[in-house]
Amino acid sequence: MGHAPLFTNPDPDAARAFFRSKPKQLIDKVMSVPDAVRQFVHDGDYLASGGFGADRIATALLHEIVRQQKQNLGFAGHTATHDFQILAAGNLTGRGQLLKRVDAAYIVGLEARGLSPHARRVVESGEVELCEWSNYALALRFQAAAMGVSFLPARSMAGTDTFEHSAAQSITCPFTNAEYVAIPALWPDVAIIHVHEADCFGNARIRGTSVADIAVARAAKHVILSCERLISNDEIRRDPTATVIPFFCVDAVCEVPFGSYPGNMPYEYYSDEDHLRQWLTVEEDSAAHLAFLDKYVFGCREFNEYLKLCGGTPRLEELRRQELSPS
Repeated sequence: MGHAPLFTNPDPDAARAFFRSKPKQLIDKVMSVPDAVRQFVHDGDYLASGGFGADRIATALLHEIVRQQKQNLGFAGHTATHDFQILAAGNLTGRGQLLKRVDAAYIVGLEARGLSPHARRVVESGEVELCEWSNYALALRFQAAAMGVSFLPARSMAGTDTFEHSAAQSITCPFTNAEYVAIPALWPDVAIIHVHEADCFGNARIRGTSVADIAVARAAKHVILSCERLISNDEIRRDPTATVIPFFCVDAVCEVPFGSYPGNMPYEYYSDEDHLRQWLTVEEDSAAHLAFLDKYVFGCREFNEYLKLCGGTPRLEELRRQELSPS
């Protein structure tokens, strides 16, 4: 069996007790980013981040979680690169400890861009408990929760060091006596997911790969959506098969154009590689990092101010041209 701690309860009956009482009315859920974070993200919660790498991450919501100085959060995300880097900024001297326990499939590195010096310091300090998974195993954890079962069997991670550092267990198939890995379900307290379009009730559309976000939305006890565009329910009804996250999963909808910046939003805008490089560079020096965060995160009342500091409309339109260019 794996030797790492299991941070969340995989009991489906405990989860069902919560979901049974969760309101499911077709009501207007539009609110501001600060209000959504204040209402649905609490100290000690377990947070799931949508998207993959720096693609389609809920940057505006991540900034607000750091800005409100939430404490002792659990966290999981698929190839959590810039989202983990942002949240690690909450683990700074004088700002408390935002991250407390992390189910890690891929963290610290921003893929080909390099390693985040500060995220690495946070992990190496030992102040954050870690449990390791493969990206596929993490997806299975959300899928198991979405299905309402306590685990799913798989062969992923078997015989690897990742298995040893996970909380998975070996089981024997009752039909074939074959050995499998039992991947425990994961029900986050809250998930933050950035989508292309949503209506006021929370019916949401995603263009391109959805990663595991459809299962994440069904697994999470609360879901905050940020969206590029708020569209009418009439538009949703004109093409109902385009809805991948239904309203009854969602608790808050925040309209945030360019809300995944500096990440890539497929079919909308490309990632700002210059700004991501700036994040990595300033983290090499603690004083420069603190000054950077004071300017770009703590000093901004809302996400539009951050976008203006990063070049505003001209820069954003250039990134849109890069994404939409046929070359």
